[in-house]
Amino acid sequence: MIFTIVIALVIALVVLAIIINAVQQHKEKIESDKRNELAKYKHTVEETENLLMNIGNFPVSPQLILILHQRLLDAIKAMAELMPESTDFRQRLRDTQERVKNVSTQQPQVNDEDFNLPDDERATIALIQGIKKLRTALRSEHTKGKVDPQLFMTEDKRLDALQLRINVESLMKRGNMARQSQMLGSARQYYEKALATIDAQAIRSEYANQRKVELTTRLREITEELKNTNEKDRRKKAADEEDDLDVLFQPKKKW
Repeated sequence: MIFTIVIALVIALVVLAIIINAVQQHKEKIESDKRNELAKYKHTVEETENLLMNIGNFPVSPQLILILHQRLLDAIKAMAELMPESTDFRQRLRDTQERVKNVSTQQPQVNDEDFNLPDDERATIALIQGIKKLRTALRSEHTKGKVDPQLFMTEDKRLDALQLRINVESLMKRGNMARQSQMLGSARQYYEKALATIDAQAIRSEYANQRKVELTTRLREITEELKNTNEKDRRKKAADEEDDLDVLFQPKKKW
């Protein structure tokens, strides 16, 4: 009888240990999932805040600014729901909600034609990277159903055109500098790359067509300049060889 009771107690303890372990694992999984969710939203918040800080470097529409602020608000709201005991998240949520209310979409649209390419090449690269990240964020919000399809197409098209403009202008600028330094081969490579960037566009804008004409003209001019340079080099080489022959066969002086 006692033996049976002991066996029953042992089995009960084993079952209890299994249950406690299962509950503990479940709690740990919940905490792990919560940490992963928080990390995901934290990344979204940091990325969106960086985008909002850097959009002053290139023309962005008021509608796109509102999309970014709303994206930031959604991420902070999700973090506050995951951590309801956090007063910091609740305060940050209130501050972000207030900022979203103050974002106006009635501001005049920025004209892309007024955009000036920075002189520093690293700043230009940073601009291109920023636009790519902005397009990724916009596409993400559209996939979630938080951006109207027509608005998404309009904004993505503007960003694509701006990215093209920066790429082409940067390459043309490098080509112009190389040409001024008489590095015609390098200049031709930059112009050809810019032309290939334009030709890769499925739909060409007026800007793209204008730059295509300019690049085609410059490449034709460089081809002529290279021909002239090669002809001058050939004549100079022939003259030098002729001078060498004259020296070789001139009458020897008698001493």
